[in-house]
Amino acid sequence: MDYRRLGHSGFKVPVLSFGTGTFGVKGPMRSWGSADVKAASRMIDLCLEAGLNMFDSADVYSAGEAEEVLGGAIKGRPRDSLIISTKATFRSGAGPNDVGSSRYHLIEAVDRALKRLGTDYIDLFQLHAFDALTPVEEVLSSLDDLIRAGKIRYIGCSNFSGWHLMKSLAASERHGWARYVAHQAYYSLVSRDYEWELMPLGLDQGVGAVVWSPLGWGRLTGKIRRGQPLPETSRLHETAAWGPPIEDEHLYKVVDALEAVAQEVGKTIPQVALNWLLRRPTVATVVIGARDEAQLRDNLGAVGWALTLEQIARLDAASAVTPAYPYWHQTQFGERNPKPV
Repeated sequence: MDYRRLGHSGFKVPVLSFGTGTFGVKGPMRSWGSADVKAASRMIDLCLEAGLNMFDSADVYSAGEAEEVLGGAIKGRPRDSLIISTKATFRSGAGPNDVGSSRYHLIEAVDRALKRLGTDYIDLFQLHAFDALTPVEEVLSSLDDLIRAGKIRYIGCSNFSGWHLMKSLAASERHGWARYVAHQAYYSLVSRDYEWELMPLGLDQGVGAVVWSPLGWGRLTGKIRRGQPLPETSRLHETAAWGPPIEDEHLYKVVDALEAVAQEVGKTIPQVALNWLLRRPTVATVVIGARDEAQLRDNLGAVGWALTLEQIARLDAASAVTPAYPYWHQTQFGERNPKPV
């Protein structure tokens, strides 16, 4: 397993990390999976055997139960051999302050996460979304205090727009506070919007991408094909409304290209889709998930080999769409706005 620096920091993370959205049984996310501590421990064993030691969670995954299951599964393991990341911002209770990125909520969220995880510190703490109602100065000063208290070590954000992230980085720079080194972003061969603004920003400002849903909400598993019904076990049955719509023909064009490349390299469609992401600028780690051991083993097979430049170009062409304004305009002037490399 290769390791990469997380943004403009000295911290290295494995190129694949494991998402714990399949841990626990509470709430609507039980459709993703329902691993208990025993099943989660087995998944973690397989990850560690492959050199993957980074595990990502959130306080809203199964209403906090995912963190509890992860905590139970890592109990007794050497803490310094694990990288634990989690997130907060979404509503986590019925109270008026149980949501957002206020000082009150962030301190409460971190303390609760530490208790559920059974650990003294969180390696990477991320805001799950932007809170437009709380000043960025309050947010970042609170996160800086939590770092100084030893409760978290690095900070990141998730699902920010470009101006959200840039405004936050500017506040950190102005006040000498810790800055975001990671942006957990939605990115896949069927949804390449991340490349329009967030990728150039990440390159310019040293913010590494932690990619979530790298298989496009289950669309790139190889089970969805032209002229065939949706598989009975697909996540799209329960969660399609959570993600962006994808035109059928665009999806089929991408899957056809993936299948052709997969046959050439002797890999599966998901492995090729994940390997493509690992060749993209700014990508530090790709968060994989799995309902069972077979899915996990398949995803782990995305590393240890590389697509050729010609294969990458074919996948790029098959998945390309016209970007929104002003990005389509900027692409016409490569001399002044070169593509990220």
